[in-house]
Parts: sequence; structure tokens; C-alpha cells
Amino acid sequence: MDDSRVLRKLTRRVAEGIGYTVLEAENGEEALTRCARAMPALVITDWNMPVMSGLEFVSALRAMPGGAATRVVFCTSNAGARDIHQGIEAGADEYVIKPFDEATLKAKLASIGAA
Repeated sequence: MDDSRVLRKLTRRVAEGIGYTVLEAENGEEALTRCARAMPALVITDWNMPVMSGLEFVSALRAMPGGAATRVVFCTSNAGARDIHQGIEAGADEYVIKPFDEATLKAKLASIGAA
């Protein structure tokens, strides 16, 4: 989930390339609604989004039934050590800094057993 259509396109291509069926959301609220209908195996989310931040989304996702098993990767320009710690503390499994390329995202997904 990301408010950038370009980033969603790139992550879609990577995720579909490794076998995931992809559903997109423009914000955390929309993503939570989709997760409530069918909990995904993997969520790739931005940090800074309208309506609900990525941190708020991940915290809410982890509190949902089945949400603890979903792999979560933050893709964000928030690159400080404090940001990374805060993202992991909120419940993310991995963190990739924008801009990133296909190989980097695949490596991060592989590191958490999601590729």
C-alpha cells in the first residue's frame, strides 16, 4: 500500500513475479478494510500516507485476528535509525528505504521468508 501509483506499480511487479496475487490500497484505512475481508500473507506499506500512517496501519493490522502472521515490509524514505527502530517496534518485519530497486526488495522479502 502506498499513495504513490508508481511505487505501487513497481512493488506489484516484484510481488507478482514471485507468485503473490496483489491487491492495492491507497491508504491504511482502505488496506485495513481489505485485510478484514481476507488477511494477506504479505503487506508492503509506505510510512507516510494520507488518512492513516503506516505506523498506525501496522499497529492496527497486528491487533486484528490473523494479523500477527502477516509479513510486513515498510518501503519509505524515513531512513534514520530511530525511524527504522520505530517501524520494527510497530510490528514491521523488514524495512526498505526509497528509492529502491527490484533486487533490493526481493532480497528484503527473502530475508523474512516471503520470497
